[in-house]
Amino acid sequence: MSGAVAALLPDGRLHLQHGPIDIVAQGFGPDDALRAAHARAAARFATVLDELVAELPMLRSEMGLVSGKIARRMVLAVLPYRPAFLTPMAAVAGAVAEEVLKTLAGPGITRAYVNNGGDIALHLGPDESLTCALAVTGGLERVTVAASDPVRGIATSGWRGRSFSLGIADAVTVLARSAAMADAAATMIANAVDLPDHRGIRRRPAQEMQADSDLGARAVTVDVPALSPADRAAALRAGLAAAEGFRARGLIEAAALFLQGESVATGGGLLAARSEAREHV
Repeated sequence: MSGAVAALLPDGRLHLQHGPIDIVAQGFGPDDALRAAHARAAARFATVLDELVAELPMLRSEMGLVSGKIARRMVLAVLPYRPAFLTPMAAVAGAVAEEVLKTLAGPGITRAYVNNGGDIALHLGPDESLTCALAVTGGLERVTVAASDPVRGIATSGWRGRSFSLGIADAVTVLARSAAMADAAATMIANAVDLPDHRGIRRRPAQEMQADSDLGARAVTVDVPALSPADRAAALRAGLAAAEGFRARGLIEAAALFLQGESVATGGGLLAARSEAREHV
């Protein structure tokens, strides 16, 4: 495997890539502060994949006996959902985004974000805000987060995404206090959007799709037929119940759930568009 690559895109954003990790990040501030921030982020990113690989067997298990900073963040993000099955890998993208953000958001940086394949960590100085465009459909095209909001992480999960899902949601987008928390919660809520007894939904053991999947023999969704309005409503109700339960426990701030053109949400005030947004992620 080739080493980590760090490069500036033509628009000034920072692109970081190593193996399966592909990040676009951006900071806002004076040029000298940005140069220093990019150097810090690139240096930290160069060590991320090796750090995760060293503890990968434990991260793919439910035990989570780990020592690395990112790995510990992953474990803490999934612990609140036990005894439900959820390995630390459910929070890997968000946890990596957070770690890179910590190095990017240094002196002179007023705002910053790290977008790790759609899971986003945010840094906002006083009175700052950022608008994040979302790769989902159904009326929620972007979310604005202000410094005064309790949100610093956004994540999306679903059976159509890059990771496997036990449920049938096209997408579930979660806003939480951290990217790792949002990542874990999005996985759990997407799993809950389901019709377990529907014969038309096709599922396969995860290990048949990917031999080293942390989901093992658990059946993951590979195809969802056109559903009746009643079936869509039932699946979304199940997911919304999970989301509202997590919100009541303080694990998330808001969530939007999408299934075949239908959507439901909790914490709607945070999901509304705001005209004062200054930049788009």
